[in-house]
Amino acid sequence: MLRYGQTVFTICIMCQLLGMNCNTPTDIVFSFTGFATRGGLTDEHKDGWGIAFFEGSGVRLFVDHQSAVDSPVAELIKRYPIKSRNVIAHIRKATQGQVSLENCHPFVRECWGRYWVFAHNGDLKEFAPVLDGSFQPVGNTDSERAFCYLLQRMRRHFGEQLPSVQQLAQFMHEITAEIASYGTFNMMLSNGEALFTHCSTKLYYIVRQHPFTTAALTDEDVAVDFSQLTTPADKVAIIVTEPLTTNESWTQCASGQMLVFVDGDVLPLSLPGATA
Repeated sequence: MLRYGQTVFTICIMCQLLGMNCNTPTDIVFSFTGFATRGGLTDEHKDGWGIAFFEGSGVRLFVDHQSAVDSPVAELIKRYPIKSRNVIAHIRKATQGQVSLENCHPFVRECWGRYWVFAHNGDLKEFAPVLDGSFQPVGNTDSERAFCYLLQRMRRHFGEQLPSVQQLAQFMHEITAEIASYGTFNMMLSNGEALFTHCSTKLYYIVRQHPFTTAALTDEDVAVDFSQLTTPADKVAIIVTEPLTTNESWTQCASGQMLVFVDGDVLPLSLPGATA
């Protein structure tokens, strides 16, 4: 449920996702401020939250089983402008697995000597893939199980050589369609180079670039004039389950659509359902 002024909007979503991809390190304070409010105040996603920031080859990961509106860690993120080119955040409404720290997204694993960060919104029914031990879930969510399966298949498919973004996009298009056949699979995945997204039911994005304007949050009485905080060369893509602002034009992804973001742009892909 979202509140803006005196108007109330009801949204039936199991979890919510937030991602950022840009061409220069940027903080996500504005977007996260509105997003975190949905974690127990303007919406019911109060079963934990998390956010991961890529910084060079490292990742800063913050997770908490408390609701985002009650978490001191979330308050820190709202006030501490960590700059990154790729960010993934998640607020949880539990469908599988208890409310606990190990079940909070995003999840992080290493593959080919670099970190991979993953978050999922949805519910996968009877999804029980055989895992060979190369990647194992710590918690008991369908989401983490799907992440481990995805990485296992990816490593088996490409072997010892890290594939290009285009090769990964083709693979992700196929594996996400397979996993989505078990239920709802809105997901975000990043290795710090690109941000891969798949939409089953609902996902929106916006690319902010010159000339920058003022944006006003839906969930908080907060507005920012981005023209005062950016340079003409900056480009920032924000991807989210529900639009975060009231005065910007967001693009809704189609069901089954795979999008890949690099340097704040939507990467042109020759895939069914992809857009340039």
